[in-house]
Amino acid sequence: MLPALCLLGLVSCQAAQSRVEPNTSFQSQTLVVSGRGMVDIPKTNARVSLGVQVQGETSGLVQQELAKRSQAVVNLLKTRQDVSKLETTSITLNPRYNPKDGKQIGYYATNLVRFQIAPEKIGTLLDEAIKTGATRIDGITLVASDEAIAAAQKQAIDAASKDARSQADAALSALQLKQQEIVSIQINGARPPIPIAMDMTDLIQKAAAPMNLASTPVVAGEQRIEAFVTLQVRYQSAN
Repeated sequence: MLPALCLLGLVSCQAAQSRVEPNTSFQSQTLVVSGRGMVDIPKTNARVSLGVQVQGETSGLVQQELAKRSQAVVNLLKTRQDVSKLETTSITLNPRYNPKDGKQIGYYATNLVRFQIAPEKIGTLLDEAIKTGATRIDGITLVASDEAIAAAQKQAIDAASKDARSQADAALSALQLKQQEIVSIQINGARPPIPIAMDMTDLIQKAAAPMNLASTPVVAGEQRIEAFVTLQVRYQSAN
């Protein structure tokens, strides 16, 4: 009888240890909402990339001609007070081969610069640069100023926060729930979209022809700044 009683006691002890008491602590309830804010600002700057490309039989002659033409273009850009953020982005020297037999027939070299200017002045400046010696127009991107973008980002975050708060208020009110507090805030970026470069096909064709680019119209348009704000809101029954 004694072993049986001990075995029964051990089983009873294990059963008592395996019982889990229900958790009666209050579980907070939260609502997650995301708001969106958008601000449109004018594109007031044009980022222009252009340069010089020359070719010749020897590397020495090619580099001399490249330096001569590039210096003329840079001097022009430096004299223009409406040009800002001028910088050299690339200088290359490469062998040139005959496409028929693959033999080297010389060299070609390029020098590319980048700068900013008001969109309405692009045509006139490109015309002057090509007459001075530029042979390539690699890209034009229209953007808003850095100051305008920074201000618009704050406005977009403000609008996104109000949108998220309004959504939370509407949902809780409709469900007869009472908002207690905002327990977390997440700002999911307030960045402008990646600027899209203008289609350069028409301008490149014009650059290769003896014609005036000053009459080429450029309409800058607007740039949209977006922000997303996510709120986690604790709530309870309105009763």
